[in-house]
Amino acid sequence: MDLAQYKDILLTRKRELQGRLDRIEKDLDTLKSGDSADRAIERENDEVLEEFGTNGLREIGAIDAALDRFAAGTFGTCAKCGAPISPARLAAVPHAARCEARIAER
Repeated sequence: MDLAQYKDILLTRKRELQGRLDRIEKDLDTLKSGDSADRAIERENDEVLEEFGTNGLREIGAIDAALDRFAAGTFGTCAKCGAPISPARLAAVPHAARCEARIAER
């Protein structure tokens, strides 16, 4: 896959995540039930939605960093060792900043 295709994948994923975050925000802003049992369930659901939101924001941050690497001309190059990131790794994680050898190093 050529690098421009990864950029399209990243932009599409970012739009999907932003749409999901918008729906989560709308759901969290919805008025809650007056019944205490229903409110307890809604609070639990809100916690799950907030976790999804947090994960979505984290992924958007990683996507933005990958798009910055595109702009800098370094996309597809390991930020740690400078080796190329394999096509298999980029296919699995298009916003990957490190090659397989450097994943465990943090």
